[in-house]
Amino acid sequence: MRILGIDPGLRAMGWGVIESSGSRLSHVANGVCQSDGDDLGERLLSLHNQLSEIILAYSPDQAAIEQTFVNKDGAGTLKLGQARGVALLTLARAGLPVGEYAPNRVKKTVVGVGHAEKEQVQHMVKLQLPGCRPKNADAADALAIAICHAFYGNAPTSRMREVGT
Repeated sequence: MRILGIDPGLRAMGWGVIESSGSRLSHVANGVCQSDGDDLGERLLSLHNQLSEIILAYSPDQAAIEQTFVNKDGAGTLKLGQARGVALLTLARAGLPVGEYAPNRVKKTVVGVGHAEKEQVQHMVKLQLPGCRPKNADAADALAIAICHAFYGNAPTSRMREVGT
């Protein structure tokens, strides 16, 4: 099974593609979709177009995305939600079943601790996907989300919501 992981962000949306065969995982590709400019609509369209190209290039069977967490910056949370919405729409248009995971669940699955630092996530992604060189922290997080889905994504329903952290 080929899994596309998405770490949503408005300026930088991390993505990672892995292969999962039983308990064996392997790295396929990773990167970051960048959106520049001031016009929100154009930035969201840019993310959609880039993500669509990734789906065409790597033909994933399933996708996984990080759930939005609410932080103190309400405007930042709203922008993150808009980028996440574009990603979900793009995945739905491609007909991909999507798993959604809380950040703490992803970290606990990959690192073993729910409040792991970004450096720990990057390190464990490299260990679990030998030869993988994430482009940056966003790409490493996206690969971690894909790894989490490889462990939890075989639920009987195609649209899986994470319950708890």
